[in-house]
Amino acid sequence: MKLYGLKNCDTCRKALKALENFGHQPDFHDVRVDGVTKAYLTKWAKAAGWETLLNTRSTTWRELSDKDKANVDEKKAIALMEANPTLVKRPVIDCPKNGVTVGWTKDVQEKFS
Repeated sequence: MKLYGLKNCDTCRKALKALENFGHQPDFHDVRVDGVTKAYLTKWAKAAGWETLLNTRSTTWRELSDKDKANVDEKKAIALMEANPTLVKRPVIDCPKNGVTVGWTKDVQEKFS
């Protein structure tokens, strides 16, 4: 199991702690420091939907030009997230048993508890 997020993100820290309390040992991958590949973004977009994966509520999104934010489709969203990894909604948990999840909602928590 691998958790992709940001080291300073409260939600990512809560998810890591909860997963450990549930008996999991997730590997943490900081997308800001380590980046994220197009291959992973494509995999996650197919599993969870690119609309779910793209964080349009982030500061990074608000700072993008209107041109970048216009006419976003899956291909453009993946390119934007590859160039700006903080646009990925967090956390992304990639688990062989439970698949790919995005965010830390009650539904996601129940999958791992």
